[in-house]
Amino acid sequence: MFEKILIANRGEIALRIHRACKEMGISTVAVHSTADADAMHVRLADESVCIGPAPAKDSYLNIPAIVSAATITGADAVHPGYGFLSEEASFASILEEHGFTFIGPTAEHIELMGDKVAAKQAVENNGVPVVPGSRGAIESASEARSIAGDIGYPVLIKAAGGGGGRGMQIVQSADEVEDAYRMARTEAKASFRNDTVYMEKFLEKPRHIEVQVFADGQGGAVHLGERDCSLQRRHQKVLEEARSPALTNASREKIGKIASDAVRRIGYRNAGTIEFLYENGEFYFIEMNTRLQVEHPVTEMITGIDMVREQIRVAAGSPLSFEQSDITFEGHAIECRITAEHPETFAPSPGLITDYHPPGGISVRVDSGLYAGYSIPPHYDSLVAKLIVHGASRNECLMRLRRSLEEFVIGGIDTTIPLHAKIIDNLDFVNGDYDIHWLERFVAEDLVDN
Repeated sequence: MFEKILIANRGEIALRIHRACKEMGISTVAVHSTADADAMHVRLADESVCIGPAPAKDSYLNIPAIVSAATITGADAVHPGYGFLSEEASFASILEEHGFTFIGPTAEHIELMGDKVAAKQAVENNGVPVVPGSRGAIESASEARSIAGDIGYPVLIKAAGGGGGRGMQIVQSADEVEDAYRMARTEAKASFRNDTVYMEKFLEKPRHIEVQVFADGQGGAVHLGERDCSLQRRHQKVLEEARSPALTNASREKIGKIASDAVRRIGYRNAGTIEFLYENGEFYFIEMNTRLQVEHPVTEMITGIDMVREQIRVAAGSPLSFEQSDITFEGHAIECRITAEHPETFAPSPGLITDYHPPGGISVRVDSGLYAGYSIPPHYDSLVAKLIVHGASRNECLMRLRRSLEEFVIGGIDTTIPLHAKIIDNLDFVNGDYDIHWLERFVAEDLVDN
């Protein structure tokens, strides 16, 4: 087992990884930018190293600085968390070349799944259902028009090398293809330095269902159930729940087995998430994330499995500590992503935290690096806390979540806590009747009403 792990991230996920390490008796190294010198994970880590100025490109994306920090502190391994370098194949390769273990998949699997076209072909070859679309990259607007005609409008032109809604254009008719193709390629090039795009059928009212998988690269592979991540704004997840209120037990078991069988066949190692669109009883693969997900706590709440601990064990060469038959799913869990934004305009709201009181009680978890007196820097993602609540049933979970949101105090800045309170009071959400477009409509209607 490792003696010392460097955490190549910041905020709540860095603190989450630190806690798992300490419970395993592993020393931690925090890296930080000059803007994060007072961050909670830096304060709690056994050692800390400043790796550059505030801009992420000069610090958290600075591979030489991170490798140097690992070297001078004598770390055995590096955990990338999510975001930043977590899905950068070259980072994993460079770490391995310098004698450090990358706590995640192999560089080859990161690269494979990072290319959305190659990933789609790979999973389709291993029995995973995919969205109807192009067989590979689209080379011209005329080719795009031809494929769209075969698929049927509307279609979606998507960047092959990225995500988060960038490099993505919805096309409703043939006369929109040329402009959409050009815009998707331009945005993909600017965002991911890769202007390759492909096409998929645009589903009208799908849900976003993802399956958590775990494999050890030694033949062991399991799924840890599904999460419903359909509540999104601008293609960014806002609230997630496990399990999905839209699925039957039979559909859960079917897609879970498909997902775990696929990662076993390709020899995958460590945690991963296979994401699907789900409509009219059918699943369609959209991408695979080769890392820990922001929303992993809801899976931990219903399975009782510490996923970060298992990531570390597998990276150290151990086989999975459980088989599929060992995994049980208890109750229901919901996660609210609390961001430092105005709850109606979504204007960023970094600044000084004057008051901080997280909710408590049975089955309530808050993942956050906030504390009173901490100043949120303006340079990074606006996520400041995750509220995760578990209940024996979805209704009990909702009641506990409602109470927890009422208790949650973050003073000095605007947050999206009021938005979450409105969401979970809405009858559509209470009934589990929503799709990936629901939240955009809800926000727009709420603004009109106010």
